[in-house]
Amino acid sequence: MKKKILMAAAVLLFAGAAFAYFADVNGKWSAMLKGPDGNEFPITYNFKSDGTTLTGTLTSEIGTFDISDGKVQGDSLWFTANVNAMKIKNRGRYYADGDSISLRVGMRSTHTTLKRAADK
Repeated sequence: MKKKILMAAAVLLFAGAAFAYFADVNGKWSAMLKGPDGNEFPITYNFKSDGTTLTGTLTSEIGTFDISDGKVQGDSLWFTANVNAMKIKNRGRYYADGDSISLRVGMRSTHTTLKRAADK
């Protein structure tokens, strides 16, 4: 009986730690993204995680767009940015120690590093 209680407590603590760890992905993140023509432009993501579900928006010079199909697992994240009629797949990794997200964007896997944006 004690063993079952201890095991249940350990599972709850682990699950709570995992959710607390990924709570840090919430908020506004900014980067410069290099386009196919070599020009760079600013992008901002506003992430909201709820358990393993990731939602939010992407803002660029051409507007603000929804994020769908988002997932977080461990330090990895995946989502689709719905930019006009295009569905752009993104995948990345969250680095808590550097407070950054390494992100691969689109079919060409263009790389950028997101940094937490200061709220104004």
